[in-house]
Amino acid sequence: MTIPTKNSLVSGFDEAALETGRLLFAKECDFVWGADKLEQLPEADLPEVAFAGRSNVGKSSLVNALTGRKTLARTSNTPGRTQQLNFFNLGNRLKLVDMPGYGYAKESKEKVAAWNDMVKRFLRGRVTLRRALVLIDARHGLKPNDEEIMEMLDRTAVSYVVVLTKMDKVKSNELDAVRRATEAALKKHPAAFPDIHVTSSEKNVGIAELRASLAQLAAE
Repeated sequence: MTIPTKNSLVSGFDEAALETGRLLFAKECDFVWGADKLEQLPEADLPEVAFAGRSNVGKSSLVNALTGRKTLARTSNTPGRTQQLNFFNLGNRLKLVDMPGYGYAKESKEKVAAWNDMVKRFLRGRVTLRRALVLIDARHGLKPNDEEIMEMLDRTAVSYVVVLTKMDKVKSNELDAVRRATEAALKKHPAAFPDIHVTSSEKNVGIAELRASLAQLAAE
């Protein structure tokens, strides 16, 4: 598969927007808070972007790729390692929230239910949440629990963008099929942006464009 070096997957970002995104994500980014209960959430003082998705979809890897750091967010081949809401302060302009993955069933049913409930309640009620990124593994496409999260975001009018991850792991024709199917599904979801970001954290594909998109949400 040929990995594109420039974005042909999401339109609308000129060189100035890409540079604004680069400069924002070049700022200092630090882990500032971890919460395993909503009562432990930090002060809502900056715009926030939440990274939501099934376990092992690549949320932590995407946070690391966006910030240009290899170990800012903890990554693992073992699903379910992120078990709390992890907040990262990006240059006092934006907070990135790495969330527990949903849909992973190796833990007890009670613990999985508690994680899922926390994810949903956070997405539904956080006043400073400007956007959710719903990450979908390009190898597998949309799953029922992805649809469930998207429907909940629709009901609460939280705008969200679908990000296909691990695009370098599939063939071009398979990627096209997953993207078309996802675009068709998004037409049923009023809170979803129509454009899909297609990314590879490993190959650094689509990262500059996603930075540019998120930079539009940052505090001045």
